Amino acid sequence: MHDPELAAWLIARRREIERAFVLRLGGATPRAAAPESEALRRFRIFAAASLEQGRAVAPSLDGLRADEARVGSLVRSWCEAAADVAGEAGCGVRTALAPLAARFTAALRATTPLRRASGEPRAARRAVAAAIDRVADVFLAIDTATAGIVDANPAAGSLLRTSRDALLEGDVLGYVPEVERPRWWTELEAISEGSEPRRFRTRLRDAAGEEIEVEASVTGFATRERTLALFVVRSI
Repeated sequence: MHDPELAAWLIARRREIERAFVLRLGGATPRAAAPESEALRRFRIFAAASLEQGRAVAPSLDGLRADEARVGSLVRSWCEAAADVAGEAGCGVRTALAPLAARFTAALRATTPLRRASGEPRAARRAVAAAIDRVADVFLAIDTATAGIVDANPAAGSLLRTSRDALLEGDVLGYVPEVERPRWWTELEAISEGSEPRRFRTRLRDAAGEEIEVEASVTGFATRERTLALFVVRSI
C-alpha cells in the first residue's frame, strides 16, 4: 500500500480526474454543495494519506450526512476515472485504490446507526447559524462557482412558494428569469473576486412562474473550500 508517488499523482492530477469523473457520470454528478460531494472529497484525502503513509488511516467522517450506498457508487466511479486518466498504468491505480475504497465505504456504513440515532440526515448541511431562520427578510447563501443554493431561511421558501428543503436541492438561477441571469452571474463573479458588499434591483420567479421585483444586497463569505455569496432580499 505504501505508494507516495501515486499519492502525489492523485493530488497533481486531481482536476483531470474530476473531469473524467464528470464525463463518466454525466447528469448523475452530484452538486458541489451536496453531502455526497463532501464525502468524495474526504475519500480523496483518505486515499492520498493512506498511500503516503503506507497504511489505511482512519477516514474522517465526523458530521458527514450522506447516503452510504450513493457514496459507495461515487467512490467507485472516481476510482475508475483515476484509472482512465492513468492510461496504461490504470490497472495498477485501480488495484491500489480498490481496498481503500472498500475500507472507506465500510467505515461510512458503520456510522449509520449512530447517524440514525441522532435523527435522519437533513436535506443539506446548514452553512450558517440557525439564527437566520428568524430573519424576516429572505436569506440565501449561494456557491459563487456553481450558483447552487447552500442555505436558505423559511422566508425564502415563502417568497418563492416552495419549501426550504426544495431550495437546497437546486440552484438559484432556477428562480431567476432568463433575462436577469447574466446580472446574477456578474454579481456572483464579483463576490468570488473579493468585491465589496453590493446592492442591486432584480427580479425572481417563484415556483408558480410569477415574477417578483426585489432589492438584493450581497456580501461574500470565504471558506477554505469555496466562496459563498450571502444574499438578503426584500420584495419591492
